[in-house]
Amino acid sequence: MEGHSIAGMPGPGETKLRIKRLKIDTYREYILYLRRDCDLCRAQGFGALSKVEVMANGRGIVGVLDVVDEPFLDSDQIGLCEYAYQKLGLPEGTEVNVRHPDPVRSVELIRKKIRGEVLGREDYRYIVQDIVSNRYSKVELTAFVVSTAQGAMDRDEIVYLAEAMAGTGESLAWGRDMVVDKHCIGGVPGNRTTMVVVPIVAAYGLTIPKTSSRAITSPSGTADTMEALAEVSLSLERLKAIVERENGCLAWGGSFALSPADDIIIGVERPLNMDAPGQMIASILSKKKAAGSTHFAWDYWQRHPEMIVIQ
Repeated sequence: MEGHSIAGMPGPGETKLRIKRLKIDTYREYILYLRRDCDLCRAQGFGALSKVEVMANGRGIVGVLDVVDEPFLDSDQIGLCEYAYQKLGLPEGTEVNVRHPDPVRSVELIRKKIRGEVLGREDYRYIVQDIVSNRYSKVELTAFVVSTAQGAMDRDEIVYLAEAMAGTGESLAWGRDMVVDKHCIGGVPGNRTTMVVVPIVAAYGLTIPKTSSRAITSPSGTADTMEALAEVSLSLERLKAIVERENGCLAWGGSFALSPADDIIIGVERPLNMDAPGQMIASILSKKKAAGSTHFAWDYWQRHPEMIVIQ
């Protein structure tokens, strides 16, 4: 691809810098740091909020740049926030290629949705893949969230988005004809039906690998409350072992990469206080499908109970 390095050598528009780990919490956003007097800033025209691609040893991330004047970086270093450092997975001091990223072509699909057009299965697959690859800035993510809120998604679009979200992360398979789950939209502090329903269903012999969220709509989410009784940050291997032994489990969904695009999108929806119905339904379906569920009960705002079969 034009502009990319070959055999570890910088390509056109690339410069080698050394990684420096900065223990800064940016809440799942890739933030990169360069000194203002860095040669790269002057030569390549990088400025604050520029999108920057960092690559080495077959790994790469795209982040948003912050320009600093403080001397905690050398001019031949690029600082990575904690989230970016962990995701890139390379040791401090590694030389990386730094360049302007290629344009994110799926952004044009978001423009189509803003104009009120209906998107297809491949369109949503491209969008979600770019979201999971962290190629979208927060501005572009916000545009996507707003586009699905103002331009109502039809039934097929909801299915396409759910499929794309479920297909970009890990997935579980239980080898059983029926794997059940339940979902209710929160908002009532202390409403903890999950902690009662899961053991009852498991005791009757049905498989219920329940993943729950931490606080979103109340001071304490289901996973937070359950954590007072048992560990909820489980590995996939431990979750599988518990379900095989007990038929059920209650774990924090953030421990796994099930539908990873969902958590990224929720991170934008939360400050906007926006929860578009189509996006919400796709979010729920994607996590249930990724967790291997075949059937789930959904109490829609505690007013419209439904049983949904996942195909």
